[in-house]
Amino acid sequence: MSILSRLIDLILPPRCAVCGKVMNEDKGICDECISQIDFINHDICYRCGNPHGNIVDKKGHKLCPGCAGKRRGLFRLSRSAYSYDDFSKKLVLDLKFNDKTDLAPLLAKMMYVAGQDIFAAGVDVIVPVPLHYTRFLKRKYNQSALLAKELSKLTKIPVSYNSLIKKRITKPQVECSGIERIKNLKNAFELTPSQKLSGKRVLLIDDVLTTGSTLAECGRTIKKSKPRSIDTLTIARAL
Repeated sequence: MSILSRLIDLILPPRCAVCGKVMNEDKGICDECISQIDFINHDICYRCGNPHGNIVDKKGHKLCPGCAGKRRGLFRLSRSAYSYDDFSKKLVLDLKFNDKTDLAPLLAKMMYVAGQDIFAAGVDVIVPVPLHYTRFLKRKYNQSALLAKELSKLTKIPVSYNSLIKKRITKPQVECSGIERIKNLKNAFELTPSQKLSGKRVLLIDDVLTTGSTLAECGRTIKKSKPRSIDTLTIARAL
């Protein structure tokens, strides 16, 4: 297999997923591009994952101004791997819209690193944000489900692909403003009769956290099943 791999690399050398530069080894992204990705790995709010955790609570946790002094919200913990900016968004868009599903293992590894404290706190089941079946048929895959699958390989935590479904078509969130995003997704998701999330520690997976409307609506729907906790993990976060 090593000889075959060398032959393949000779004919089709590995290229960086961002800039396209030929690399000596298949790392997915070259060192130069990696250095330009703004990973969210310092001064993180313990609850929401916002990189503005400059307030320390009684337990020694860093909190952002939005979480400090407030009761715990819908989610136990929320984390994202990196900042969604003009440079890094190419990885997400290529996975989501350009059929580059081979990026899923690489992005899942980034998410795995970003979600270490979530996994340390305990996760029983991974649930990807679903697509409406018409959009799934058009795209042929759900990028969140691909990421969930790869995370399951890394963590050995099972994925529930059918606990949560999207029951109606909505406008793409990118076409909506802040308040419109909430209205657009209102009652768009539902739990299937076969779901078994009661008492479980649920990890909700999506690609990008923008305003949080999608994750919040999914979280409110999952909460109806009375899970023990709900966490969220995304590739990127708009800051």
